[in-house]
Amino acid sequence: MQPPSRRTFLALGLITLTAACTSSTDGGVLPGNKPPGPDSDHPVRLRAVAATDTLLSAYDTLLATPGAQTALLQPLRAETAQHRAALAYGVPTPSATPTPTPTPAPTTATSLAALERRTAQTRLADLGAARPPLARLLASVAAANAVHAAALGADQPDQPTTAPTPGPTASPAPVPALQKALGAEHAAVYGYGVVGAHLPDDQQRADARTAYAAHQSQRDAWQRLITSLGATPNPAAGGYRLPFTVTDTAGATRLAAQLETSLTTVYADLVADLPAQHRPAAATALRDSALRAHRWGAPDTAFPGIPEPLPTPTTPN
Repeated sequence: MQPPSRRTFLALGLITLTAACTSSTDGGVLPGNKPPGPDSDHPVRLRAVAATDTLLSAYDTLLATPGAQTALLQPLRAETAQHRAALAYGVPTPSATPTPTPTPAPTTATSLAALERRTAQTRLADLGAARPPLARLLASVAAANAVHAAALGADQPDQPTTAPTPGPTASPAPVPALQKALGAEHAAVYGYGVVGAHLPDDQQRADARTAYAAHQSQRDAWQRLITSLGATPNPAAGGYRLPFTVTDTAGATRLAAQLETSLTTVYADLVADLPAQHRPAAATALRDSALRAHRWGAPDTAFPGIPEPLPTPTTPN
């Protein structure tokens, strides 16, 4: 077992992962290299690109209306364009992309938020059909869709994530990956104890209590799953070294944002590590942490939990 200090660094995301340890977001193929043989991810990518094109069209429609909130909409549209560039790797030509399903043009931010949420669900529906690197990317983009919806005003309260218990024919989940996620949740529970102690008795403290309970629930879910696989869940450390000293409200909110941001990395990696039937639990945990990070004021990113991939050229005819 690793000493507590190193486990803490891993859980809080304080050790920089090297490129060799991080899955590529381009579907496992480096930019500029042609994928060897038929790409089994191709149908998934086509569906993902089509859904993204529908979103881009919706943003353009709303941006063209008088009085559009350009300061809000333009950054979200730019991130959506980044999603398309990453998802479209290997799609031969724009003409090969299926025509987006006709969607009523959104006339308000609220209707656009609803479209973002529906698009997130289409990403998650394809998790089981994708190879691990693409599944990781889909989960990250789905989390970004959820954050976009929240930024546009959608009401998305935190919901505890329940890890599934494997059935008779389910592929076993890798215990080391689950132990890493469990360790991150142990650290988050500890960290939120510190966060809550430095917040005033107002909505922020109520939010911290809600997040604390959500992380306890997620911790317990991973413990049950690890136990069901015949392994012993790693216990929490006696204490955790925080990335900085927290003495006031500003420090507490900064710590909460950092805890959640670090968890998005853990859960994006977990999506790629798990067999198909377990991916939704990790993807939901990724989404929930991304939403909480957004609410705590963490900088938004187009790809929660993973480095932003550079746009890659599509394969020429």
